[in-house]
Amino acid sequence: MSSSKTALITGASSGIGAVYAERLAARGYNLVLVARRADRLASLAEKLGQARSASVRTIAADLTAEADIAQIEHVLRQESIDLLVNNAGMGPSASTSDMSDADAAATLTLNVAALMRLTRAALPGMRARKLGAIVNVASVLAFHALPLTSLYSATKAFVLTFSRGVQQEVKADGVLVQAVLPAGTITEFYESAGLSIDDFDPRVFMSAEQLVDAALSGLDRGEDVTLPSVHDLNLWADYDAARQRLFAGTQNGSPAPRYATA
Repeated sequence: MSSSKTALITGASSGIGAVYAERLAARGYNLVLVARRADRLASLAEKLGQARSASVRTIAADLTAEADIAQIEHVLRQESIDLLVNNAGMGPSASTSDMSDADAAATLTLNVAALMRLTRAALPGMRARKLGAIVNVASVLAFHALPLTSLYSATKAFVLTFSRGVQQEVKADGVLVQAVLPAGTITEFYESAGLSIDDFDPRVFMSAEQLVDAALSGLDRGEDVTLPSVHDLNLWADYDAARQRLFAGTQNGSPAPRYATA
């Protein structure tokens, strides 16, 4: 018997998105899988259809293209989607001045605009039903920028901050918004970014399966922010507390004395 729950997953043709599809199918979800590569989507759908009773539908869509973003928005507005996994993302490895205009624009559209628009499209139905969850896949680079990740880090900082704001807006409606912050994860992301995973310390990487299993465990626990690779959760608690103290420290109606003119 197929499930009454449906999950829509972006970037579902490989890596983290494909593992989400496998894990959610195992949980009995019907699936709407979205990605650019129709052939890979078809292969994954066939595999899942053979192994599970849940229905699998695929939509080939490039979420850097306006028409395709609008298509998925329409699905989210018109259908009863219980879980949205905003996983699609990109991060070309290049300095700010060296990155092509096309790559810069596509990164902003995919990582920021598309994620924001799909979240907004899903929320009204979830709030009306008083049920649902949105998983926004960010990165630990949301709070750490490197010379070749300035734009990528900034987009993931947006994902984290946006998710935390929306969490407060919808929590009373029974909707959970989870920000997942992976660190090194073995996927095709590095190759598409122009990097070789072999250039990194293998000890800092986990598999996509480990990442998704931890993220889903965090979702089950109702976590607002899930950091799968952080063993000492006090690190996050201290960071978040410092953030709140810093914000409180800005609420003064006069310049700090260090800026006083002589």
